Amino acid sequence: MPANPAPAPFPAVAPAQTAPTDAAPWTPASFVADRQSEFSFQVGTRLGDNCPPSAAQVASNGGQFLGRTGTISTPHGEIQTPAFIAVGTKATVKAVLPEAVADLGAQAVLANAYHLYLQPGADILDEAGGLGAFMNWSGPTFTDSGGFQVMSLGSGFKKVIDMNTVTAAGAPGPDDAVAPGKERLAHIDDDGVWFKSHLNGDRHRFSPEISMQVQHQIGADIMFAFDELTTLQNSRRYQEESLERTRLWALRCLEEHFRLTSSRAGKPYQALFGVIQGAQYEDLRRKACRDLGAMPFDGFGIGGALEKENLGTIVRWCNEELPEDKPRHLLGISEPDDIFTAIENGADTFDCVSPTRVARNSAFYTPQGRFNLSGAKYKRDFGPLQDGCDCYACTNYSRAYIHHLFKAKEMLSATLISIHNERFVVKMVDDARLAIEDGTFFDFKAETLGQYYP
Repeated sequence: MPANPAPAPFPAVAPAQTAPTDAAPWTPASFVADRQSEFSFQVGTRLGDNCPPSAAQVASNGGQFLGRTGTISTPHGEIQTPAFIAVGTKATVKAVLPEAVADLGAQAVLANAYHLYLQPGADILDEAGGLGAFMNWSGPTFTDSGGFQVMSLGSGFKKVIDMNTVTAAGAPGPDDAVAPGKERLAHIDDDGVWFKSHLNGDRHRFSPEISMQVQHQIGADIMFAFDELTTLQNSRRYQEESLERTRLWALRCLEEHFRLTSSRAGKPYQALFGVIQGAQYEDLRRKACRDLGAMPFDGFGIGGALEKENLGTIVRWCNEELPEDKPRHLLGISEPDDIFTAIENGADTFDCVSPTRVARNSAFYTPQGRFNLSGAKYKRDFGPLQDGCDCYACTNYSRAYIHHLFKAKEMLSATLISIHNERFVVKMVDDARLAIEDGTFFDFKAETLGQYYP
């Protein structure tokens, strides 16, 4: 099949037009260092200082609590952290107007570089003035690198990759295996990835340079370096190879980021986060953090394979190594217990599609847990989705009405439940931030999770 052409090459840097006038040698890196002042992170209150944990809590956590509040400053506004970042995969939070996303309290939106590259094309967003202008969102924006989707959709994670358990650490795993009757759609080499579109099967190429070009055209305030996604089923040997590949890709991403930032001097500065891999291995996670932490990234994303029971431990390993003065984003969580675990171990921001995804199947969050509105008991329930909730759905509509919409297959049901679910998670994280500041975090965590998981 024909390969989709890479984004049009950006113009070469013209030092005479952009270089500083002093006698110091000009380089793209030095120019970007000056531009980086347009993005900043300020640590606020440290959890361990304001809510001193007991020795038993520290022992149970496996180490000191690294949570903190902070402020991320971007060209399109500030993000008070910890913060939940609403996912707008294709430049839209599914079923929710951008104005409603702002009203429910979301501080920023994360879009997907892979999906926007395929449709409508990164050049369209660039011509429109960037992601925020394109989708009518005035606040800060994120884009991921596309690496997760290239592998999860291209390789068919849990559908194409053979998920048999690796027999022992270091033993050959199913690194190249696929499930019976399936086809692997993504193929990695040291230069990048060939993959087939999940939309129409067209063949495409992503490399660190192409990912940077795509993300610069999309124009988000924060973007992520291109990395390789592995799974917990990959062998230790492959994890080591992949980690080195991701390290080298990180260097290439920085070089291309410097070049593009310099050649697009009239654009707002875009921060670049390195992505930490290493699966379940402590030494690999720490190595990745030391390697990338020494590079001039603006922040870091903690990604890759994470077992739920080890989430806090892995986040703590990473944040014990990463620079404290740079923000850390944990990719892809939204369950309340995971959120509290991430916050107390030092994650500043995180994202997940779950609030809107489960809403489309009529599931809604409450302090007492998650429930499914399709049940017959809601047919004559004229109360709100959640008593006391201040979201648009709860202040204007009843469970009975939204139950009717879902049964009638009306799209408005997904809109109303999505608004509520996003508000629920955003407010829970906002309240956790306030609890760190007023010294009640551990009490708030115990009360919240005690209700949600009775």
